[in-house]
Amino acid sequence: MKRKKLSLYLGKFSGIEIYIHWTFLILIAWIFLLHAEMGHDWRAGLWGVVFILALFACVVLHEFSHALTAQRYGIRTRDITLYPIGGIASLESMPEKPGQELLVALAGPAMNVVIAAILWIYLRATGKMPELGILKNAKHLQDLPFGFNLMLANIALAVFNLIPAFPMDGGRVLRAALSFRMDRIKATRIAAGIGQILAMVFVFFGFFYNFWLVFIGLFIYLGAGSEAAFETTKSVLAGFKVRDVLMRRFTPLSPGDNIEKAVQILLDGQEHDFLVTANEEVKGVLTRKELIHGLASLGQSTPIFRIMRTDFTILTPEMNLQEVYMKMLANDATVCPVLENGRLVGMVDKDNISELILVQQAMHSND
Repeated sequence: MKRKKLSLYLGKFSGIEIYIHWTFLILIAWIFLLHAEMGHDWRAGLWGVVFILALFACVVLHEFSHALTAQRYGIRTRDITLYPIGGIASLESMPEKPGQELLVALAGPAMNVVIAAILWIYLRATGKMPELGILKNAKHLQDLPFGFNLMLANIALAVFNLIPAFPMDGGRVLRAALSFRMDRIKATRIAAGIGQILAMVFVFFGFFYNFWLVFIGLFIYLGAGSEAAFETTKSVLAGFKVRDVLMRRFTPLSPGDNIEKAVQILLDGQEHDFLVTANEEVKGVLTRKELIHGLASLGQSTPIFRIMRTDFTILTPEMNLQEVYMKMLANDATVCPVLENGRLVGMVDKDNISELILVQQAMHSND
């Protein structure tokens, strides 16, 4: 099982690992201290912490709804990580078909609506639904039933996530709806443009009413631009095969070579990712990141097999380059060996794919 740096592993469900980022602990401490500064006793602080934990349990269910719906369409989710700003499900990709993307995007907010509905039924059935007078006279959130606050929070989460702007679920809903009538690239550009306009509105009002809106606006603006750029990159690679970026000339290393040899090759030329082979069989890959880390922690006389990655992906020349690029991004891979009929014929690295993207964009810049 692969562990994520700076994150605590909580467990696995349906093959999806769940992590909590260390910064989440800052949120817990901040909530408790906030109640203390407001003059509340320790019970109020504890109430605030428990409420945040319950809310983030709902966030996990929200992300699992995305992940399990995507799983129905053959899209794997690597993990779900909880941050102070919310949860992120690391899907390998989003479905290309508009109907499927629509269902995946709506699955998360739909879960929050379901949770809110269950809490509403519970409050009504137990007579704990607060009357209007109680709501008006309540000075603090803890004066209201815990379930009522959680219900309102889930409604707020559903509404917030349906804002029609990337990277919110609403941005993907809008793109999916537009994709029924136009190609995906154009739909993405329109959805991203709408998102960036909304982001500027948030920033504007944030300066006058609530500064948190400024951060939300910036988050949406950057997310919308990133989504548009990513979709453009994917479209550029459409129609290309692995053989179009195949690097046939490279320097193989053997598992017994020491780090010093790899460093020398790195400094003598432009190679920074390596294949580690033995008896014409690929045993691992060595990236610049692992090389520098190994040099710093183990020294230059250390054999390469101690620092090479063995979780590499094997490609063939006829594989779709767009799919390969997506897989490399999802697996955080920078280099992959290419085999034809079981024989090593070359390698592909992410930099070479990026160069192809730049060339294609330059060639079509005046179209």
